[in-house]
Amino acid sequence: MSVLESTLAPPPGKQLPAALPQFAHIRRYWDPLHETFAAKLLPGEYYVTTQSEMICTVLGSCVSACVRDRVLGIGGMNHFMLPLDRSQGESAWTDAASAATRYGNVAMEHMINDLLKVGARRQNLEFKLAGGGKVLAAMTDVGQANIDFVRNYMRTEGFTVAGEDLGDVYPRKVYFTPSTGKVRVKKLVSTRNDTICARERSYLQQVNKAPQAGSVELF
Repeated sequence: MSVLESTLAPPPGKQLPAALPQFAHIRRYWDPLHETFAAKLLPGEYYVTTQSEMICTVLGSCVSACVRDRVLGIGGMNHFMLPLDRSQGESAWTDAASAATRYGNVAMEHMINDLLKVGARRQNLEFKLAGGGKVLAAMTDVGQANIDFVRNYMRTEGFTVAGEDLGDVYPRKVYFTPSTGKVRVKKLVSTRNDTICARERSYLQQVNKAPQAGSVELF
């Protein structure tokens, strides 16, 4: 957690909304730039909310799916590291993760199931996708594998993809507001990509060098 997140108090009258019980471990803080509370995801985590709050994360080769019920305005985001949970032939990245939701197929199912439990309807779900950057040229292209997985998953399950920002060579910071469906993506054009990869592999909480933001995309 950054110094800003850990020390900045919300304005008078603003109170942290209640989280669903299974997400009590997710870090949440007051974001003064967006003037809202935000939940910050690390690799392998996901978050579902019925409140008016934002969800954010930093992605290297990982992918996040931002999903909302178009009618109810409730939704969630995940951050997965590997496409599929396989019993054999897993990559070396397996040792880096400690939760089943590091896998795309598990992360998607858990998030969707939690949304359905709080009233979302499957036919009303829309998705926006981000991530999958090839942040280290010498590395196996995990990002492309994640992109291929999530696109295939969307087709197979018949879900609506309302927008995507996938691939390229940049890490990204992603902000998602389920109540409005808006996704804001910052490409991080000046940062230590090796640090982001290390973070994805070991669930580090910080990127060692503050990035300079590149283009901002809203979709």
